[in-house]
Amino acid sequence: MNGAADANDAADANDAADANDAASADDAVEAPVILSNAPGSFPRSVLAERHPALIKKVRDAFPYGPRQHRALDALLTQATEGVIEPLGPEAHDRHLWERWGREYFGLSWFDVPFLWAESYFYRQLLTAVGYFEAGPWQGIDPFRPFKQAELHTGEADEELAALGRLAPRPDDERRQAMLLGSLWGNRADLGFAVGGGGSGTVDSRLVADDSELLWSLLPEGGAATLCLVADNAGRELLPDLILIDHLLRRRRAERVVLHVKPYPYYVSDAMTADVIDCLHRLKGARGVAAEVGERLWSAMGDGRITVRSHTFSSAPLPYARMPEDLRREFAEADVTVMKGDLNYRRLVGDQLWPATTPFAERTAYFPGPVAALRTLKSDVIVGLDGRTEATLVAEHGQGWRTSGTHALIQARP
Repeated sequence: MNGAADANDAADANDAADANDAASADDAVEAPVILSNAPGSFPRSVLAERHPALIKKVRDAFPYGPRQHRALDALLTQATEGVIEPLGPEAHDRHLWERWGREYFGLSWFDVPFLWAESYFYRQLLTAVGYFEAGPWQGIDPFRPFKQAELHTGEADEELAALGRLAPRPDDERRQAMLLGSLWGNRADLGFAVGGGGSGTVDSRLVADDSELLWSLLPEGGAATLCLVADNAGRELLPDLILIDHLLRRRRAERVVLHVKPYPYYVSDAMTADVIDCLHRLKGARGVAAEVGERLWSAMGDGRITVRSHTFSSAPLPYARMPEDLRREFAEADVTVMKGDLNYRRLVGDQLWPATTPFAERTAYFPGPVAALRTLKSDVIVGLDGRTEATLVAEHGQGWRTSGTHALIQARP
């Protein structure tokens, strides 16, 4: 990492840390913070089952040496049987995590907020494989093999080929198909697959649908600025990029700022390298998909698409505590679209809100119009009407919250 980049990261990080310490209006609202210590709960299964499985997958995906193997084994023991330990003194962001987690060190991973524990696990995983350390493994994405595999499957081929069949359809059908493609692309989340969840054949449906409101925030010819906060790479990022192309072509957006992660995070989260891989995948396809890839490549070249990577994107904090520079950026956008489950948890707060809590209430702090496209893979949910919630519980118990079989489109102007 060069000095300029370190300085910029430090400045952004300090902003985020200061925001974490700032008082928030949301703090006055009472709702249990989600922990991982309840037997049989979804968060507990993530820490006790998914994370150990992920360590094994990462260990097997690269020819790591004895040092990395020992570090991964130590992380496995610490995360499942031990207590949370601080980063080593050489860590470039040690001061950040000390501020974010000072009250959690020495506790069981299962007894601290689920969002924080998940985030810190991935940060510790990068330490174990030497991602930030000077040496041969510096900057090597431990999740890259999984992301690449997602891009080169028969399913991906079929999805790209479907663009040709969609082309002659009326514009309103195409736009809705591309929106739903971006939404349901979230089911390709590799982290979810590691835990054995999700299936391409399950009954899937929307539990909330504000798509018309979202389209009203992006009127044709309105020349809007859209911020799209990406979630996963691979087969989710492809339809996100296809949707962006449609918005630019129909002049529902004049400029798109695509937010990605600054370093590998949550198995499949998108980084700049993943955007490039997806563009190459599109350009190398046939027919309409290749045309989309060429247009997106040009749009990046002329500035209509900007890729943004902010330190706060990998913070274990809700967006209610975003730093001021990020708040200004979202305020300048005509609408910000948050993709995926993790961004949703950070948007509304990773707490057990009553499901009927209004989405507008939980996002009132956000500095501009905001929407969420999310496949449900965690316990957090707001914005449902009482009848919908009762029907879901009667038909599925509480499993509908975490199974990836349901989704939502929510918006607040």
